[in-house]
Amino acid sequence: MLQQIVVVLHRPQNIVNIGGAVRAMRNMGLERLRMVAPPMLERADLLGIAHRCEAILDAAETFATLDAALADAIYVAGTTSRPRAATARVLTPRAAAPELLARATSGPVALVFGPEDNGLSNEDLDRCHAALVIPAEPEYPSLNLAQAVLLTAYELRLAAGTPAPARHPTPYPPATAEQLEGVFAAAEQMLWGVEFFKSGQAEGMLRTLRSLVHRAEPDTREARLLQAICLETLKFVQRKTSG
Repeated sequence: MLQQIVVVLHRPQNIVNIGGAVRAMRNMGLERLRMVAPPMLERADLLGIAHRCEAILDAAETFATLDAALADAIYVAGTTSRPRAATARVLTPRAAAPELLARATSGPVALVFGPEDNGLSNEDLDRCHAALVIPAEPEYPSLNLAQAVLLTAYELRLAAGTPAPARHPTPYPPATAEQLEGVFAAAEQMLWGVEFFKSGQAEGMLRTLRSLVHRAEPDTREARLLQAICLETLKFVQRKTSG
């Protein structure tokens, strides 16, 4: 299942850290790399750091936005040193690894690592079903990008050596991140349309809604249903107000 684990480096800044992350992937058997808005990189310079990692670099994909990089993922875990209360789930990589591998039997599972200066923002974590927190000294919890990739990948490799927990088969595949973003966009339009939000409450309510849907883990059919309900409700309200 390691082949279905996708490492996503979101706006990485330093070629040394990127090379170190690629080398960590190679060490632990992860093959799929995606980068969002990386700096200009020279392949030869990267290979000087990430020795014998040509296959990973040749297959690496680059995206302009995080949403595009996550579009086909059926589950997204974002790494952070400061989880917030609204995040659906907070796990250590060790606790999460068996589950992530089990989910990978149904499609791509994305591990998102943020930029070196500030890590993932609240908006980035909104895209995640769960937050991964590596236990560290509370007074200095921030890890180097390559270190974070290595530790997370190490736990996945260890877990890959034991049987993954069984997951009940379902008639429809899990909704992708792209489908869920469609649900969230439609829900936001609807809630604005029915004047649900009170002053200053929209951001917090939408974040809570995202957390709720991520915990529910809808499949593709359910995601389409939720989106259709929101869009049809909005159309109904618009017809009523215009008539």
